[in-house]
Order: sequence, then structure tokens, then C-alpha cells
Amino acid sequence: QVQLVESGGGSVQAGGSLRLSCAASGYTYSSYCMGWFRQASGKEREGVAAIYTGGGSTYYADSVKGRFTISQDNAKNTLYLQMNSLKPEDTAMYYCAAVKTWYPCPLFEAEYHYWGQGTQVTVSS
Repeated sequence: QVQLVESGGGSVQAGGSLRLSCAASGYTYSSYCMGWFRQASGKEREGVAAIYTGGGSTYYADSVKGRFTISQDNAKNTLYLQMNSLKPEDTAMYYCAAVKTWYPCPLFEAEYHYWGQGTQVTVSS
């Protein structure tokens, strides 16, 4: 049973930073696409960033390029999202997701099979 558990959310002022973590278990970590998605109140869930665990290729939504960095620690089966220069519009519930597939990794939620429970990020102006 694949399990994904996010942590690291919180409240921060605009311009600040947060690092989200996603601990993965229940499957072999290699050859998966792991992604971060977010859903703001009243909006659809959107892809933020993804990484191919087999080789480390990364993919970003235009709205976060240059500010967010996705990374992984294969030894710990853990996914990270470093978020810098946060803006109020980054406020959302952030979810970790996974799918066993080859790269390039999609940023569409329908492509992902496994999901965490989410962690809230709130950015105040």
C-alpha cells in the first residue's frame, strides 16, 4: 500500500520561505514521477512541480519557476519542495502525489494515482 505523508506547512509572511516534505512508503521509490500540487480555496487543484525519481529530471509550473525547487532524498524515500519568495497567491493546501511512469513527468492531477492528505500553506501580505 503506497502511503504519502506531507509535513512542513505553516504560516509565513510574503517574501518568506517554507520547505515541505513528503515521506513515501509502500513501494520501490525508483521509476516514479513524484509531484507537488496545490489547491486554493474555491479553485481547482493545480500542478506545481514534479520530479522523476529515476533520474532527477524536474518540471515546474510557470507560476513557481525560479522560486520553488523540488528535490528528493532517495535514501530516505522523501520528496521536498523548497518554497522561496512566497506570495499571498501561493496560499493553498499542498499535496504530494505519485505515479509509476516514465519521464517527462506530468503536472496534471488526473495522471497521478497516489495522494497524501495535504499540508496547509498560508502566506500573509
